[in-house]
Amino acid sequence: MKLFTALALLLALSHGAAEARQASKGRAKKPRRTVVCIDPGHPSEVASGRDEQNGTNETAVAWAVAVRLRESLRARGYEVVMTKSAEDELVRNRDRAEFANRNGADIMLRLHCDASNARGFAVYYPDRQGQAKDGTVGPAPPVIEGSRRAARTVHAGMARRLAGALRDNGVRTDWQTKVGREQGGALTGSIFSRVPVVTIEMVVLSDASDAEFIKSETGQRRMADAIADGVARFKAPLPAAPTRKAKARPRKAR
Repeated sequence: MKLFTALALLLALSHGAAEARQASKGRAKKPRRTVVCIDPGHPSEVASGRDEQNGTNETAVAWAVAVRLRESLRARGYEVVMTKSAEDELVRNRDRAEFANRNGADIMLRLHCDASNARGFAVYYPDRQGQAKDGTVGPAPPVIEGSRRAARTVHAGMARRLAGALRDNGVRTDWQTKVGREQGGALTGSIFSRVPVVTIEMVVLSDASDAEFIKSETGQRRMADAIADGVARFKAPLPAAPTRKAKARPRKAR
């Protein structure tokens, strides 16, 4: 009787282990959701973004569009993480990139507003490596290629949705920015990125007509939907999976 009981227990344990392995295999095959990291520009170690231009400022605009973009992307089935949790939270540019890396983002969207004598929107990406002040060289060639494709597809979606509302300044490179040139060809947020990254200059805030567009709720929603259209061209959302918490945000710069 004791031998029979031991054999029955052994069979039950073996059967349970097999079921656990099968369940584990099933979970492993389940695809994760497409992760989009939104990075509302400023304040950072470079600038506060609070200089007023035509009744608003870059930090406020970037945050307002970021919140609406998060809503638009989630409605389409994307998992969204943001580099900061409040409009005035100060985050260093390196920490923004590393936040996207830790969360396994499929694309990082850096939202900014330009200031110049021009007007309109443009999408920037790193087409070569740069060197940060601490000597770090990046991004890696696969990130450069992924960023190139991301910039082209995000721009295509934006151009279609924003036609007639803003001037289209096309796809540009980090090298064409002041900071990018100073660092050998890449912005800090690109140098430390291990995922495809694009910087979107949504409007030229020093231009009165651009500012009026982006200050309005209608303009902000249109911009958010335009960027979301571009993301959809880059990578479609995968089937839903259990929501996971974003990994810790970077500490505030001191």
